[in-house]
Amino acid sequence: MDFSIDAETNRWRERVAAFMDQYVYPAEQLAHQQARAKGEDYSDPAVVVDLRAKAKAARLWNLFLPDKRYGRGLSNVQYAPLAELMGRSPIGARVFNCAAPDSGNMEILAEFGSEEQKHRWLLPALEGEIRTCFSMTEPETPGSDPTQLRTRAVRDGDYYVINGHKWFTTGAFGAACAIVMAVTDPDAPPHRRATMILVPLDTPGLKLVRSIPVIGTTRGNHAEIIYQDCRVSINNRLGEEGSGFAIAQARLGPGRIHHCMRAIGVAERALELMCQRANTRHTHGSLLAEKANVQQWIADSRIEIDSTRLMVMHAAWKIDTLGKRQARQEVAMIKVLAANMVMRVLDRAIQLYGAMGVSDDTPIARFWRENRILRIGDGPDEVHRMTIARREVRKWQPQAS
Repeated sequence: MDFSIDAETNRWRERVAAFMDQYVYPAEQLAHQQARAKGEDYSDPAVVVDLRAKAKAARLWNLFLPDKRYGRGLSNVQYAPLAELMGRSPIGARVFNCAAPDSGNMEILAEFGSEEQKHRWLLPALEGEIRTCFSMTEPETPGSDPTQLRTRAVRDGDYYVINGHKWFTTGAFGAACAIVMAVTDPDAPPHRRATMILVPLDTPGLKLVRSIPVIGTTRGNHAEIIYQDCRVSINNRLGEEGSGFAIAQARLGPGRIHHCMRAIGVAERALELMCQRANTRHTHGSLLAEKANVQQWIADSRIEIDSTRLMVMHAAWKIDTLGKRQARQEVAMIKVLAANMVMRVLDRAIQLYGAMGVSDDTPIARFWRENRILRIGDGPDEVHRMTIARREVRKWQPQAS
């Protein structure tokens, strides 16, 4: 395994870093202010719209897609340092059209979508003309076990009629299309019960109830949705009937590793802010940088960030060389590792900054709000640990003679 950055990746990294320095970091506070002023309007702030146009013109766009027909053809190992750079800003991934949930939706549309679906949904999403959302989690069923979903899609001639209750459908307000996970055969084996169906947000019977407040803000755009006799063509089915769980797994693998890559960028930014503060804040007779406990926070953060990066690169290498399925264990491990690492580093940064650390005068508090979900979303820590342990135990089970 060689994780050194090749010449092509280094060129992309230099371009992304320069764009971040010139445009993205200076726009963060304005983007935050404009977003707050928009209230219940969940479209991008004007400054982000402008930056997206600049990034697209600079061809710093859709870098996450390894499929050369639609993206830049970068491997996961090549994309990792770019995603890390994007993660350093709360608006970074969105500026480069590499943000979830659109990135995951575009990946599965590219892999499983029909030509008609690609023309209607994938190509406009790639161009940044529309946004999409992913509607799977339900308030009445355990989000960590999608085999227990209750939302139904009943076949009626050439249509599916969808009835159900979803929430935490991130990005639904302002999106053009939802990918809905619904049960099409309740009597099938657990992993063959559900199907993914593309549902335009303006379909009669689809009701956006609210953006769920999360840690004091609705700006995360995590929608609660009611589907009531929502009728869509069978041509909107993504893949085969009953393949919803398999497609979800294909979507979540790359999605999880992208979250981990960006989490490293968040932690790096937080560590830099810690060091800047420690070198300039004088209290109780010396700089914070000279306090033993602050030195320990900084040392532990450096160790944890670099350790996580190595494991993420290993998982990326394994996906690139052996495929997503063969890298499931590594992806599960980094999902737990990165989600906990970034919160530890952010907590230290908040503590070091004191009262300023919980304000929005730095990006630290916003990073904390937006990254706490990583220990829950795309599978909670506890479920990932369970699957990791099961795979390890299985290696040592006695073989039948």
